[in-house]
Amino acid sequence: MFLRIGILVLGGLFAASAWSAQGDAAVLKAHQAYAARKLVELERAAREVPADHVLSPYVEYWRLSLSSNVDDARLADFLARYPGSRTAEVLRADWLKSLGAREAWPIYLAEFPRLVRPDAAHQCYAYRAERAQGYLGHQREATAMWFTGRDMPSACTPLFEQLIEGGLINQEDVWRRIRLALETGNLGVAKVVATALPEQQRPAASLLDQARRDPAKLLDGTGLDMSRRGDREIALYALDQLAKRSSGDAEQALSKRLSLFSADESATAWARLATWAARRHEPFALAWFQKAGLVVVNDAQREWWTRAALRAGDWQTVLRVIGSMGPDLQAQPVWRYWRARALQASGQRLAANALFLVLSREHHYYGQLSQEELGPVVEAPSNNKTGSDEVAAISRDPGIARALALQELGLRIEANLEWDWSVRKFSDQQLLAAAELARRVEWYDRAINTAERTRELHDFELRFLAPYRELAQQAASENQIDEAWVFGLMRQESRFVNVARSNVGASGLMQIMPATARWIASRLGIKKFKTKEMQDPAKNIQFGAYYLKHVLSTLDDSPVLATAAYNAGPGRAQRWRDTRPMEAAVYIESISFAETREYVKKVMSNAMYYAARFGQPSVLLKDRLGTIPPRKSPAEPTSEPDAALELEQAGD
Repeated sequence: MFLRIGILVLGGLFAASAWSAQGDAAVLKAHQAYAARKLVELERAAREVPADHVLSPYVEYWRLSLSSNVDDARLADFLARYPGSRTAEVLRADWLKSLGAREAWPIYLAEFPRLVRPDAAHQCYAYRAERAQGYLGHQREATAMWFTGRDMPSACTPLFEQLIEGGLINQEDVWRRIRLALETGNLGVAKVVATALPEQQRPAASLLDQARRDPAKLLDGTGLDMSRRGDREIALYALDQLAKRSSGDAEQALSKRLSLFSADESATAWARLATWAARRHEPFALAWFQKAGLVVVNDAQREWWTRAALRAGDWQTVLRVIGSMGPDLQAQPVWRYWRARALQASGQRLAANALFLVLSREHHYYGQLSQEELGPVVEAPSNNKTGSDEVAAISRDPGIARALALQELGLRIEANLEWDWSVRKFSDQQLLAAAELARRVEWYDRAINTAERTRELHDFELRFLAPYRELAQQAASENQIDEAWVFGLMRQESRFVNVARSNVGASGLMQIMPATARWIASRLGIKKFKTKEMQDPAKNIQFGAYYLKHVLSTLDDSPVLATAAYNAGPGRAQRWRDTRPMEAAVYIESISFAETREYVKKVMSNAMYYAARFGQPSVLLKDRLGTIPPRKSPAEPTSEPDAALELEQAGD
């Protein structure tokens, strides 16, 4: 196993007893029994695990989790013996839900403050426990949990019923949540929430189903009584569903019924139509947003309003809409950067530079762009290196030792969770030592993720590891593409986890989809190709670099377009272009898919760091991004695979 080899290389950093193979097989048997929910087999395997085995807390946790009728005292004993551990956190979370379901409120309130990461169910139980004990100090916070479009745990239902009965959630609040649910596509949630209304006021469930299934037919028919609020809300939902398919049809349907809506409802409809139009980069999106107005538009819609204004070069609208966003959204790097750009375009250079200056100290895509706006790019911060003594000290941390043992046994999910839990409170120096430890044992994704957590001290060589360098250099050279770009993409795709496999079937270092791999093999003349060969680093990098070169050459040699195509498919990368040249940063910002939008930013930002690490000539990120050439006539059909289409077909 790679971990044992890594430990030998470290030269005795770990005590031999901690890494003895004795008991490992029993731990694996115990885990298999736990996963299969076979308590008898688990108990048998647990008896073979030495009491001092580094993973004995996990074995004990598995036993407690599967055992029925475990008394509270036994659970409390486990929590007392492993305070602060991940197993204690998970067990406490489960125990609290059991206490909440039993309405054992005094014990719940005593134990709840010790839970580090409560979820919505825990919070609802906590508010119910407080109310049961006569404390009403958190009624505002409890009420705030109502306003969401997503489904909430059943533990929250009694809380919401109490708040409705007490008048803290009124009928208007119910309508507001119905809208939130419909806006986020949670039709089932909307139907359940509607039961809080008097029966005669509720939107008909059958009409809501028809609005999703065939919105045009519903809107053209006579099934809706627009004098009823419930039916008007159904009409708004139908318009949203129709706008998802066709802006023109939705506009026509809205225009026919505009006089039947209230001013607020009309504005809501225009906001929804405008958002879909903006996602499709249709030119009338800005005019429709203007009809909606800033008051009714929500923050998610404001983001698309801003993106539409960016594509139109309307900097005044960019400035105005960003200024209307909520404080949390405005504070995000993306909107601080574009606010600075809008100020700059408006001649307010000093105000713009103040924003650029703060951003330039942050180590991400917008920090790099902001630094370039201020003038000559300064050298990257020096790397803060970690000594062997610090690495040895961090290896003795119980949580880190457990994570390494789990990783060695192939329990990657548990290993990652244990590692992330263990480093959550580390200082910068400890984080760098842990990242270096992970690098030495070739646990590359944890090394990168841990190095990225630092706040003041940074080691960019750990953040931007370069394993498989010879393979990547060869593939980049053969395909005449930038090695730094290949590494930037590979880091984003897999964090150099060679066994990585996505839930839609993409595999290996460069996460190649099966159909794409077969297409590349055919192009390369490889006979009897098997997709499992994508687990071979050399072949995976060879195929990935070949496909990257292919999309680059078919998309005007634009690395931004090629990167978008690698993630979402060439057809989409083409459709997101305009009929005129566009600044690449604007193109990236207006990519319709959030995943692809963030992916392209990170890949291009990564490439800058790798270029510096590899000693390449200095190139600005703006120059690396370049300008997106105008879209030609609609893209011709192609026989090449569309990665995003494969993803959609897999049900993502």
